[in-house]
Amino acid sequence: MLQIFYESQDFFLLKELEKMGPKKGVISQSVKDVVQSLVDDDLVLKDKIGTSVYFWSLPSCAGNQLRNTYNKLESDLSNSKSRYIELVEQRDNLKRGREDSEEREAALKELKAIELHHKKLKEELAAYADSDPSALEAMKDAIDVAHSAANRWTDNIFTLQQWCSTTFPQAKEQLEHMYREVGCVLLLALLCLQCLPRHSYTLHILVE
Repeated sequence: MLQIFYESQDFFLLKELEKMGPKKGVISQSVKDVVQSLVDDDLVLKDKIGTSVYFWSLPSCAGNQLRNTYNKLESDLSNSKSRYIELVEQRDNLKRGREDSEEREAALKELKAIELHHKKLKEELAAYADSDPSALEAMKDAIDVAHSAANRWTDNIFTLQQWCSTTFPQAKEQLEHMYREVGCVLLLALLCLQCLPRHSYTLHILVE
């Protein structure tokens, strides 16, 4: 496709390129994708003039693109070489004082023993995590929150029961039967047992 541009050094519409593509071995259906890939690689330029999009490329465009690519690769290579030299210097600096010796070997063995002992202590500490005072305190706080929520909803449900009984006195027996069917009375009694002695009066009322 580039030969079409280089040979003519002219501007083309996509439809024109699709007609000329087969002459260069590119089927018409693939011309659009091929031209777009050349545009993406900066080998072909395009511009919209009015409602039409024109494509063009000159041999100098390809030369400039190759020169730009070459310069970029040269710059990357130079940066890589500089980085390599820096890393070699860092490696040599780190090696200083770490030459193999009896003292170094003994120090490494001691370090390994300390690490193993530290790991063992962490495992033992994890085994007693359930007895950690802070963990127990957190559990107590969570229990208090749960009890407060249970008490609050127990009172709310009991208040609702009283309202239903007051508002619909003629349906008192049906309401009590419904409460027993859904287990509301038993559930409230169990909650109150867990919350004694603070809400013993609620249990007393329910039992009655």
